[in-house]
This record gives sequence, structure tokens and C-alpha cells, in this order.
Amino acid sequence: MPFLPLAGTRVLDLTTSIAGPYCAEILGALGADVIKVERPDTGDDGRAWGPPFWNGESAMFLSVNAGKRSLAVSLGDQRGREVVLRLAGSADVFLQSLRPGLAARLGLGAEVLGARNPRLVYCSVGAYGRVGPLREEPGYDALMQAAGGLISMTGEPESSGARVGSSLIDMGTGLWATIGIVSALLERERTGEGAVVDTSLYETALGYVGYHLVGYLADGTVPKPEGTVFPMVAPYQVLPTRDGELMVAGGNDRLFVVLCRVLEMPELADDPRFRTNPDRVANRENLVALLSERLRERDTADWQERLRGAGVPAAPVADIADVAGAEQTQALGMLQPVAHPAIPDLRLAALPLSFDGGRADHRLPPPLLGEHTADVLREAGYA
Repeated sequence: MPFLPLAGTRVLDLTTSIAGPYCAEILGALGADVIKVERPDTGDDGRAWGPPFWNGESAMFLSVNAGKRSLAVSLGDQRGREVVLRLAGSADVFLQSLRPGLAARLGLGAEVLGARNPRLVYCSVGAYGRVGPLREEPGYDALMQAAGGLISMTGEPESSGARVGSSLIDMGTGLWATIGIVSALLERERTGEGAVVDTSLYETALGYVGYHLVGYLADGTVPKPEGTVFPMVAPYQVLPTRDGELMVAGGNDRLFVVLCRVLEMPELADDPRFRTNPDRVANRENLVALLSERLRERDTADWQERLRGAGVPAAPVADIADVAGAEQTQALGMLQPVAHPAIPDLRLAALPLSFDGGRADHRLPPPLLGEHTADVLREAGYA
């Protein structure tokens, strides 16, 4: 039997782009009935983000909008707002990422909806947070990678920084929103009352650089781009092989000894320059030169097999095509077939979550714009 802890929960999703939609997608996979409220003309902004497109549908939109029904109404029209108000009166969760202050101006703020439905869990996904001098500023993932410090420490040494290649701030914010909503629903079981949940892209970005913030407060260290190097541990970076590259993680003194044994360089483990992790970090350049010279003598697959057999974490540098075809990806069922009216062979990345050995699957395909408007309005009592 599928694990659907949120079955019977109604979620109104007034979010666009990635962060809020990803949160709603997770809730849908956990059993919630998610109604995605979209503009009748263009719908979610993410519908136009591309290429790539798949049979005319944005790959980005498809990736974060499974498990929902689409209701197309205009919030700029009083009749559209009345529809949303009526639905919110009996909903369990109201999720919104409208521009700062817009929900309140439309009469869809937390106070108004909470007064109409005291059991409502109201979640806002913002840019910079609900307070502070930037609280009214808009934001996107890349902006928050910049504002939150990630770009300044990402990229090759001496570079001006780089954006992380995935929208991890958006996805992380969606996860925090999910945690907040599920926690509020659990508390509602005890108190019978809803709650107001807030999260933002900026707060997520700061959470992702937490140990760097602590390091700066400790001794003034300001991280700079270091390529694949993990600055606190050595060796822990991508190293060259005869035919490619291999990420090697000698994460502690014990693993370093084993690594040296596999590489047939046991003398390195007794070298005073490399005896402890702080020693190795201080002498990283010398250590990496020695390891690289040895690793270039064999192919990536050969070294990976030897290191894996000895229990040393190592992984080749894969691209997305490699990941899609990987045996491990297939074994985990991470590419889930989803029936879609316009894309017969649609497969989506499944949620990285299982219960009792069964994956939390997407139960509905990403909706076409307004696909379920008539059904939702009929359920709400409209003729």
C-alpha cells in the first residue's frame, strides 16, 4: 500500500517558478490534493522557461509540478479572488509566493484567511524574509546565490565566482516550506488551530553556508573559489586519472592510511607533512601533486574498483547523461514514468524518499494550464 500520510489534505498552491511548486509537489506525493492556482493567460512563469522543452512543455515546469490539478483564474478579477477565498475556507494549507505584500493587498493575507478558516496552515515563500530592509525585494535562485555568498566561493581558483549549476536554493527553500507545513499540520492535530509558516530563499542560502559563517566568525576566514576542493579536508577533491577524473575522499586519518595503501604509497601516511588532517590541509598542494602523479598511471574505472574494494569513497565525475543511464539510478527507480496527455514517454525524477521500502511516487502528471478548472469549480459549488 502507498504511504500517503497527507491523504484528505487540501492544498491551495499559489506559487510559481521552482521553490513553492517543489514544496507543493512533495505534498502531493505524500497524498495531498493540490490545487495549483494559475493565471489564465500564461500560467506559472515556469511554463515558459526553456529550452529544453518536451513536446512543447517546459522541462523545468514538468520537474516540479507533478501531482497537482490546475485551476486557471485571475487574481486581478474579483470573481477569481472569490473563487480562491471560497476554496481557502475549507482548505488545510494555503501556499503562496506572490510578490511581497501582494497577497495582503488582494485580500488573501494570513490574517484574512485565518479569520475565515482558523485551522488553515498559511505558508509564505519569500525572497529575503518577512522582516528587514530587503523584505519587499523580489528574488530568484541565482540572485540568492549571489546575495548569500555562494557565488563568491564557487568556481575555479582566482575566478570571479560561479553560479552552482542547479537551483539548489529554490529546491532547498521548497524543502523548508514542506517541513514547516508538515510540522504545523502535526501541531494542529494537538491544538486544533492553524499556523503561519514563513521561509525564504535568503534564509535557505544562509543555512547552506552555515559552517562558512561560523568559520568567518571564528577567525575571519572568507572562503574563495577552490574548484572541487573541500577546504576543510584533504585529500577531498577531484584528481586526474589516466583517462579522466575521480573524486577522492580521504575524509579522516584512517581512510587516508587505507588510500595510501591502495595507491602503494604507504610512506605518505608516515610523512609528518600528512600525518593528520590539519597537516594535510596545510600541505595540500604537495600532497595533491604526489597523489595525482600516481593516479595518472591507471584508468578511472580501475582506481574506482580498487578504492571501493578497500572502503575508500571515490566517484567518477559524471555528467547528466551518465546519471540518467547509471545502474544505480535505475535500481533506485529514480526516473519515474508518469502518464501525461501530451508526453506519452514522460519520466520525472522521483522524490528521494521512501517509506517501508516503497517510493513516494508522483500520483498525477504535471497539469496542462487550466486542465482541472471545471472540476475544481464544480467541487466548490459553482454551476
